[in-house]
Formats: sequence, structure tokens, C-alpha cells
Amino acid sequence: MTSPAPATAATREAYPFALAELVARGVDVVAIDADLSVSTMGYQFGEMHPGRWLSVGVAEQNMVGIAAGMAAAGKTVFIASFAAFLPGRCFDQLRTSIAQPRGGLNVKCVGSHGGVTVGEDGMSAQAIEDLALATALIPFDVIVPADFEEAKQALVAVGHTSRPAYVRTGRPRVPGIYANGYTFEIGRAHLLRAGTDVTLISCGIMSGVALKAAELLAAEGISARVLNMATIKPIDRAAVISAATETGAIVTAEEHQTTGGLGTAVARVLAETVPAPIAFVGVDRYGTSGKWDELLDYFDLNPARLAAAARDAISRKR
Repeated sequence: MTSPAPATAATREAYPFALAELVARGVDVVAIDADLSVSTMGYQFGEMHPGRWLSVGVAEQNMVGIAAGMAAAGKTVFIASFAAFLPGRCFDQLRTSIAQPRGGLNVKCVGSHGGVTVGEDGMSAQAIEDLALATALIPFDVIVPADFEEAKQALVAVGHTSRPAYVRTGRPRVPGIYANGYTFEIGRAHLLRAGTDVTLISCGIMSGVALKAAELLAAEGISARVLNMATIKPIDRAAVISAATETGAIVTAEEHQTTGGLGTAVARVLAETVPAPIAFVGVDRYGTSGKWDELLDYFDLNPARLAAAARDAISRKR
């Protein structure tokens, strides 16, 4: 099933296209949903390949156990739910049934509706801890795509590995950054904009915000590099080191709390290699209901906040 990169789309919309592409390439895919297949878009894959898809009802923890058994039998298994439930509700099952056996079973977890932009569903559905939880599972790759095309490529990429993975997708339809033919590589950052004074390192929806922040800074004479760091784990250490060495100041931007996600991963690299001033932009409180774009402003996840953080990091250069 082909999927031209749309001008505006949600990253969750890439899910069925990626699974169909894996099947076309000969990967023995099975997809499981937990009564949210319309939201995760898994139902579309079920319509294309009914023999490769099932729903277990409102039973996310059981879904993980079923996936573990199928993976142990040789299948490449994708499971999907809201990020608040996967990994939130299922962490114990992910740890004991997926992460620990055999060094990690071949199960790919897709947490849809990640971050605060789930919108009107309110704070209980706003997953701002999912990246921290997934990163804590030792064998897991953790990926937050920026747009539809990157989401499709990331899902295809994890489908070709035998490692467990967590891929966060989102609800809002956002402008595309990448065109058809973009090749995603696990563990590789992608340069979106060159710059010499500061580097904005972002993931997910915040990569589009970072590009707008770079425009604000350019109007002030500040040259900002923008790195899309879709892979939180394993992080692209070389890209972080180069950014710190060449620009001397770092800002991280994520639709997640600033503990345990992208900011923590980048800060660890800096602490171990090239110390540089760093500022963190993320979520620092629990949320409320609202339109997704209004919520980004409510949480100060906007270009003005990133630009202010960049000025702060630059001011601490030595």
C-alpha cells in the first residue's frame, strides 16, 4: 500500500501504511489493538490484512502477554494503544514479558496520542512520562517521529530489527517536514537547519516548533542549528558532541516532561563528553483539556519559549 507524504497529517496516520509495507517486504507481521484501533489507525491494517490483526478489547496488559507469546513463536509483533496506557498501564508486563526474556523479544510498542496534544481528552490521557518509562527498559529503542513520513519510515525501520521498540505517535495533523523518499535511520539525528550560535535539539511535534524558533532568532542575528533527534535511545552521541563543540550552547525541546526524555539523554552525553550550557524546554505540570495548538501555548511549548531558552543558553557560554 503506497502512501504519498501528505502536506499535513498526524504521525499516527502512518501506522497502517508502515505495517502494510513491512508485509509487502515479507516481514511476518502481526498487529494487536486494545479497543482503540480507530484512534491508533490499526483498524486500517486490519481491513487490509484481517488474518494479521486482532483486538483484545480493553485489556492492554493482556495484549502485552499475547504479543510476547507470538514474538517468542517467531512473529514480528506490533501492539498499539494510547501512550498513557502503553507503556503507562503496561509497564510491569513490558518489563517482565518483553524486555527481560532472551535479551528482549521482537515486540514493537506504538504509543499513540503521546504528549499533551491529545487535546480535549484531558490530563488523564496526556502522556508526559512515556519516554522516561520506555527508556528505562534496557533493550528498547525509543523513537519520536516528527511527521508522517518520518513516522512511516521509523515504523518500517523497527520492523526490520529483532529488538523491542517504543514508537510514539501523535493525534494532531501537522505540516510535513520530510518528503517521500526520506530514509530514517535508528540512532541518527537529522540536520534541519544549519547554525553556529546555538543548537536546538528537538523531537516529535517540537521539531516544527524549533524551526519556527530558529526564524525568530535569525531576526535577532542569532544563528540557530536545528537537529531533529527522533531517536531518543540509542541517541546520536556524535551529533550532540558536534553541536556542543561547534555551537557551544544547547536547547532541548520535547512534548514530555524534562526528566527522563530527550533532555536527560542529551545532558548525559554532554556531561560525559563536551560540557556546554543547556536549557530544557518541556512540560513541567499536569494538564487540562483544550485544542491541541492552544495546549502547546498553555505549556509554553512554542517558538517564543524556545527562543528565550536559546538566549539563556547563549548567555552562559564561557
